[in-house]
Amino acid sequence: MKIGLVYAMTGEIESLLTQENAQPLQTVAGVPFYRLRPDVIACAGGVSKVNAAMATQLLISLYQPDLVLNAGVAGCFEDMPIGSIVLAEGFLQHDVDTTGCGDPIGMVSTVNMVEFPTSDLDRAKAAMARTGYAFRTGTVATGDWFGIPGARADWIRNTFHPLLCEMEGGAAAQVCCRCGVPFMALKSVSDCLTSKHDYYFNFPMAMRDLNAAVLAFAESLEA
Repeated sequence: MKIGLVYAMTGEIESLLTQENAQPLQTVAGVPFYRLRPDVIACAGGVSKVNAAMATQLLISLYQPDLVLNAGVAGCFEDMPIGSIVLAEGFLQHDVDTTGCGDPIGMVSTVNMVEFPTSDLDRAKAAMARTGYAFRTGTVATGDWFGIPGARADWIRNTFHPLLCEMEGGAAAQVCCRCGVPFMALKSVSDCLTSKHDYYFNFPMAMRDLNAAVLAFAESLEA
């Protein structure tokens, strides 16, 4: 099985590039692609939905993966420890609003979906369980907004009830849906969006175990 990994930032992918067999492949439209293993291709598409969508489509078109796996950091609507691993159950896009046309909030036209479920959740949960990494499952809200505590975070939480909020996964999920490619996602908690005091974003701690978990998850899916 060929797995394509979609990250946003170079900082999220750099630890994978030290793997023994990792090698650069090409850069297309500013998106660098790497072969991590014979059956694992990774790219760093950039921050936000358009960048994620473009990178995901390039990955699919160039390398024809059997599964796209989005990975990265995310803010959390619960007070979970930084670095907690979350296996996504599905994605929605909190900044899509065509309610003026009579649509439900968050509905993405053309596909007419609010939530984009991830593929084969039972299989994904079993694969994660075999890795030995502790994890939770939950829904992820995506939008072109770097989440911080406040009125907007509260509105997203109260409207959509997600566990996490980030900037890329929903776009990647939409592209995979339209292309008929299975999609899964692993996220690591980087900050708490309900903090009223002492808010902080801890990228290094969020990344501490994520990539090891991603590779273990990929191997477990193939078992």
